[in-house]
Amino acid sequence: MRIKIYSGLTLLLLCGAAAKAQHGLNSIYSAYGIGDMEARDYSRNYGLGSSGIARRHSGYLNELNPASYSAIPTQNFMFDVSIKAQQINYNGAGISNSAGDVNFKRLALGFKAASFWGISAGIAPFSSIDYKILNQQFVTGTGAPVTTTTTGTGGFNRAYISNGFAINKHFSVGVSTAFLFGPINVSQNIGSDSLQTQHNKYGFKPNFTAGAQYVGKITKDWQLGLGATYRFQTKMKLQEKLNIVDINGTSLFSKDQDPSYFTLPAEYGGGIALTNGTFTWVADYRHTLWNSLNEKGPTFAYVDGQRYSTGIEYTLKRQYYNQMIEGAVLQAGFAFNQTPLVVSNTQIKDISGTLGVSLPSKNGQLRYYVGLEAGQRGTSGTALIKETYINAIFHFSLRDLWFLKRLAQ
Repeated sequence: MRIKIYSGLTLLLLCGAAAKAQHGLNSIYSAYGIGDMEARDYSRNYGLGSSGIARRHSGYLNELNPASYSAIPTQNFMFDVSIKAQQINYNGAGISNSAGDVNFKRLALGFKAASFWGISAGIAPFSSIDYKILNQQFVTGTGAPVTTTTTGTGGFNRAYISNGFAINKHFSVGVSTAFLFGPINVSQNIGSDSLQTQHNKYGFKPNFTAGAQYVGKITKDWQLGLGATYRFQTKMKLQEKLNIVDINGTSLFSKDQDPSYFTLPAEYGGGIALTNGTFTWVADYRHTLWNSLNEKGPTFAYVDGQRYSTGIEYTLKRQYYNQMIEGAVLQAGFAFNQTPLVVSNTQIKDISGTLGVSLPSKNGQLRYYVGLEAGQRGTSGTALIKETYINAIFHFSLRDLWFLKRLAQ
């Protein structure tokens, strides 16, 4: 008897390399609230327009619905890592620029805890802040304008543990317990002044998402999947510290400020999936309930957000020893995101198309996934920027058996 356990060290090294990659984006839309809140899923759902609330698949980890983890096969261990490369062109009033970046997007593992119970844990960015704003201000007593530079960095991460439970062969439920944490750092320089004013905030708060899935045959070959999710409202407390530093970064003044608060609204979603094992169609709808919160600032506001997405998938089968297994997978998708952010009385919209290809290694234990996305967010105008982007996702998924007994050779 031999016991085989694979670690996934190579994928961890890839993840570490991505975390150190170049940082170069500059989105004005990340200056509001807790930053750009992530609406995409960086698993194998990416090429489907990040759709998959109703998808019950035993071959990958689907955090869009925690109920899906009950489908993890017995004795299976799964390990995922995702890296994103991005190129953006910015256009607006007197603005034409471009930027690129590569960064880590997802680290996750999953396994079967019991015949009816699957578990997944992971970490991924929840929101991102990266902007630099130059504007003119008048200094009292001089009448002359000076340039003020405001820079924002940081964002929230989401670390989670998700559990999926099979109630019977058709119905599953799940819950995801997440911890949202991270910094929001804003610094300001006025003119040629060597002093920098820093407002550094930090928050930590648990958040919960519940999910349910139903799957059943509608014909001999076709299976229907239905899914629903609900993310609970969370009020986040942000601790703040004021720092004044000189050109060398030496602190000249530091003081704890009164905490501020940000309410993350509830969100509900629904999805549908149809598959015969070769062809699969999925579609999702998500609705974020901002209207009841009245979150707003001097130049922006939040309203209810809606995201529509759909995708199709074609799976090639191949023979491995005496059984047919999943081979190459081809995907195409579309997403329309009516984001909750309103700037200059204009609700920011994000429209994109996606493609995805998943290829297995020779023994099927490792899958390589590449997802491409092209789209546009925002519009050019007063205080508005049109962002035209191309994203590339590189996703690696390790799948192995735990404590598998083999006959001696």
